[in-house]
Amino acid sequence: PHLKLKKPSWVKQPSSMTMFAMVLLSYFLVTGGIIYDVIVEPPSIGSTTDEKGNSKPVAFMPYRVNGQYIMEGLASSFLFSLGGLGFIILDRTNVPVMPKLNRVLFFCVGFAAIIISFFMCRVFMRMKLPGYLQA
Repeated sequence: PHLKLKKPSWVKQPSSMTMFAMVLLSYFLVTGGIIYDVIVEPPSIGSTTDEKGNSKPVAFMPYRVNGQYIMEGLASSFLFSLGGLGFIILDRTNVPVMPKLNRVLFFCVGFAAIIISFFMCRVFMRMKLPGYLQA
């Protein structure tokens, strides 16, 4: 059929940074387990009792790789996003007109973001599964 549809005049193409922000936000939510959180409805943090019988808050659900608390998912998602942003910052060091000092700073910040993200994710996995990757 021949329809005469017109785009409204107030609809504009979003800028590249707006699209980047939307993609990064969706990446943050999906890697944080928002779908799992909506379906299973876990508590935000858990609790355990110590040897004296006192209740103690716990951020990581131990011994369950396929289960999580909400705060655990958000913390892990932040680290995944930090690592991804580190790679984006490293990519920005290849701009031809960038001064040498800025290039070195971008390189250091990007590399630090990737390293921090990697090792903190390993710490999180050791908290979740004690003895994980131990020789």
